[in-house]
Amino acid sequence: MLKPIQKNDDDYVILKTLIQRKLGFNCEQYKDTHFKRRLDVRLRATNSKTYKDYVKLLQSSNTEYPELMETLTVNVTNFFRNAEVYDIVEKEVLPAIIKAKNNGLRSIRIWSAGCSIGVEAYSIAMLLHHILGDDFKNYNIKITGTDIDKESLLKAQKGVYSDIEMKDVRPAFLNKYFTREENNYIISDELKKIAQFKKQDLISGPKMNGFDAVFCRNVTIYFQKELQEQLYMDFYSALGKDGFFVMGKTETLIGPSKDQFKAFNSKERIYQK
Repeated sequence: MLKPIQKNDDDYVILKTLIQRKLGFNCEQYKDTHFKRRLDVRLRATNSKTYKDYVKLLQSSNTEYPELMETLTVNVTNFFRNAEVYDIVEKEVLPAIIKAKNNGLRSIRIWSAGCSIGVEAYSIAMLLHHILGDDFKNYNIKITGTDIDKESLLKAQKGVYSDIEMKDVRPAFLNKYFTREENNYIISDELKKIAQFKKQDLISGPKMNGFDAVFCRNVTIYFQKELQEQLYMDFYSALGKDGFFVMGKTETLIGPSKDQFKAFNSKERIYQK
């Protein structure tokens, strides 16, 4: 059993510095309680009794860093997770975006921030294709997924998924947008073409703009309050006129963003610029 470790514990600080330097992972953006829980997973897995022991292990092992990175960025996820949110996105949000494009440039840009293995980005892609039907090819659609974990991004780019991620995909979508290959499901090339995935640190990375919608769900709950405030304003700036912001059900707008966004569907945490 690990002893409670204070925030200013020297070994904890050394470990965070090592992680920052070797992995480029910004430890300071996370709440200590969440970050320590993730670290403790690897301490238990490696039989390290203290942070000092774990630092020694990292310095002597080439295989532990990838394991650590996976644990720090792990995100249980599947297609159409929280179906009630996607129901509003399908029936109200995406139709509103499409309607706004009818009088001008038919370009739709959507950002999936903290996209993990890409299931959110592809879920949105499926809904857009379903709504637009034959008109889909007449739109210039780009869905951008960003994350800090390279392994997750590689999986998103490949578009290959297991039964676990497929559990909430409606049968019609399963048949239309996926190819079954042994125990895996491969996303269609048509949807792959409109999705791009790239590495980005939400806090220190370059700012983005010009989006019709930003999805960032169940990501900011792990961040310090000040960083949450900064991020929500970054998302506000990333949106075009009347753009939509979709956040997690357990997350709440704080700081200046509370007055900048207007509620579109507050129950499902969907807001509009």
